[in-house]
Amino acid sequence: MRVTRRRFVAVAGLGAVAGCTGGADSGTRTGTGTGPRTGADTSTATEPSAGASVPVDETVPTAEETLPLPMGGDELRSRAVSGGPPKDGIPSIDDPKFVGSDAVDFLDPGDPVFGVVHNGVVKAYPQKILVNHEIVNDHLDDLPVAVTYCPLTGTVQGFERGETTFGVSGRLINNNLIMYDRATETWWPQILATSIPGPWNDLPSTRSLREFGLVWTTWGSWRETHPDTQVLSTDTGSAQNYGRDPYGSYNPLRGYYKNGNTLFETLEEDDRFDRKHVVLGARTPDGAVAFDKATLLDEGIMTGELARTPVVAVADPRLDTGYVYLNPEERTVTANGTTVSVGGSSHDPTTLPLTRLHTFDAMWFAWHGYYPETDVYA
Repeated sequence: MRVTRRRFVAVAGLGAVAGCTGGADSGTRTGTGTGPRTGADTSTATEPSAGASVPVDETVPTAEETLPLPMGGDELRSRAVSGGPPKDGIPSIDDPKFVGSDAVDFLDPGDPVFGVVHNGVVKAYPQKILVNHEIVNDHLDDLPVAVTYCPLTGTVQGFERGETTFGVSGRLINNNLIMYDRATETWWPQILATSIPGPWNDLPSTRSLREFGLVWTTWGSWRETHPDTQVLSTDTGSAQNYGRDPYGSYNPLRGYYKNGNTLFETLEEDDRFDRKHVVLGARTPDGAVAFDKATLLDEGIMTGELARTPVVAVADPRLDTGYVYLNPEERTVTANGTTVSVGGSSHDPTTLPLTRLHTFDAMWFAWHGYYPETDVYA
């Protein structure tokens, strides 16, 4: 059933929709968009033009192995729907500015931030900024990257971007952001991190992006763990009300993030968890695995399998997050407060002597929709 903007406001319990709406209390948008993801098919978003002159794999850094798609690429592409705003109607941040932690006066300790540590660079991207932009084209030292956030699926993903930038296509699959790269116009569903075949590129098959991890945590926890962090500034060049989330709130939890409604059709339904329940997911070309985040944080260690290969999930209580590692030899792994013991030696949760998989938070409906055959541990 298509959800109208009026119905969205009613079921989410939001009142006036602001932030990325460009409404009366959010100032004038400097991009071209007119609203948040609403379910009303008012977008003028169009598919990319055919005949891109440069193949994707010569322009956008891609991984050696391709991640699986839940269905054929053409069928997946047919499931794309307008999210409301047109292409680039939700404007990416292409010239981000940062401030030191001591200069941050717009975040409460419980506000979500997305943190990254890479080659000595420590940065935090506040959720209350990214909910209005969804993509930040940035650099980590000399590495060009895109930090991406989809509020409808609760997913944060980092990608290498080469010499191009990523933008918001205006389309969604499974309620999840479809990015496009501005060099070839190729569509990249965020969670899948994999291109959808189409007439706009010269690829004989799909490709997956090179990913890096971000931690979904709170400002208080990130600042305590990384006091030297740089923080994305509200000086984005776009007139937005960054004090109000158009979908609800994470601090405290309310609105879209708390209720069981989605704005668009889901690819799959499964009642093992509530739709918005948060899982920690990891996937490889061989399969996918999901761990109940709350259970992992409570128990410290969880074991399971990904495509019949043993894996272990470890909690990081400093940041209320977790990581998934391959453990084919089934080595003994135990939690010891803020450290993890592997075979009797202690390690930081981020640096176990095992192969670490790319792991990220996701709402259950979104993870299961894309990976219906996922192994699940609760």
